[in-house]
Amino acid sequence: MKREAAIVGVGATPYYFRGTSHPQTIYELIDKAILAGLADAGLGIKAVDGMTFFAGGYEAGLICEHLGIDGLTFAHVVSGFGSGMAGIFDLAAMAIETGRAETVLCIGAMQQPAHKRTGQALNMLASTTEGIFHTIAGLSGPGQALALQTRRHMHRYGTRREAFGEVVLASRAAAANRETALRRKPLTMEEYLASPMLADPLCRLDFCLETDGALVFVVTSAERARDLRQKPVYIEAAAQVGKRDWGRAFFWLNQSEDAFTTAGAGPVAEHLYGKAGLTPKDIDVALIYDHFSPLVVMQLEDYGFCARGEGGPFVESGAIRLNGTIPVNPHGGHLSEGYVVGMTHVREAVEQLRGTAVNQVRGAQRALVTGGPAPMPMTAAILRN
Repeated sequence: MKREAAIVGVGATPYYFRGTSHPQTIYELIDKAILAGLADAGLGIKAVDGMTFFAGGYEAGLICEHLGIDGLTFAHVVSGFGSGMAGIFDLAAMAIETGRAETVLCIGAMQQPAHKRTGQALNMLASTTEGIFHTIAGLSGPGQALALQTRRHMHRYGTRREAFGEVVLASRAAAANRETALRRKPLTMEEYLASPMLADPLCRLDFCLETDGALVFVVTSAERARDLRQKPVYIEAAAQVGKRDWGRAFFWLNQSEDAFTTAGAGPVAEHLYGKAGLTPKDIDVALIYDHFSPLVVMQLEDYGFCARGEGGPFVESGAIRLNGTIPVNPHGGHLSEGYVVGMTHVREAVEQLRGTAVNQVRGAQRALVTGGPAPMPMTAAILRN
């Protein structure tokens, strides 16, 4: 990567508890976020000639119709839903660096009807050879499937539920200061351990929020960014990696022994750090995809912040708190602020690097943003100021 692309605008709708954003449509949410992002950058609709988004059930054509975007020269989608989230910045940077587009909108949105919840996604798998196991095993949602990987990590490494509790408590402590957060009430470890068990060893508080909303990030060239309204946040590196032993993640259970006790991010971490010429010690704040709390523990290992199997004690030491070794999700993350498929994490990364975050990490220069542990490609990005 040539480090020639920068995020210059951020637009977001309010975050709504699932299903409560109606009668707005998902396109209305996206359109509002686009207009807000362009206003933040000091740009108009006519500047837009590119779009990137991940598999989310919307398309470029309708957005162009609604907003009068004319002359799109670049429009691409990263597969994998949440796992592809950070990959949209890889595509945007590629468009800018190759001259395919000058102003790219990176779009992410989510809206859930009451009858089709993301938390019950595995129930919606077709009864095919590839998908039938989850049905007969009673794995109705990602949480039930990921509970198996969590239990295996606990068995293999001695990881305690208290480690997952610390992830939840840290997210809630951060969210307490953030007005956009949906869960702000402080928690104790006793309250966490008493929370109803949904998929042993995962209790209700280990599950993320289900949130409606849209976020848009405006990306342009580094040269152009210098003349715009906001302090540029540069895309230092981004990566998309797929490995067979992770495959469809929790949509299958054929991972290798080593992959099964991870969040599947080891290969993308290696690729990302290699492209950037950086190590975990160069990261000042980590925005880690946290749709389930144990996956924060596993990703800390995958991205090299601690050794394999040591994620539990590392988290329990307080290392992910605002004043810890590596502050994680100082906006509250998916567990406490809102779950818009990783896009809220990018917003926080930009705010941290602009120096405008609610829970500002002192001297933050680089932020890691990870895509979710989900079907390939796994993606991640490093942003810098």
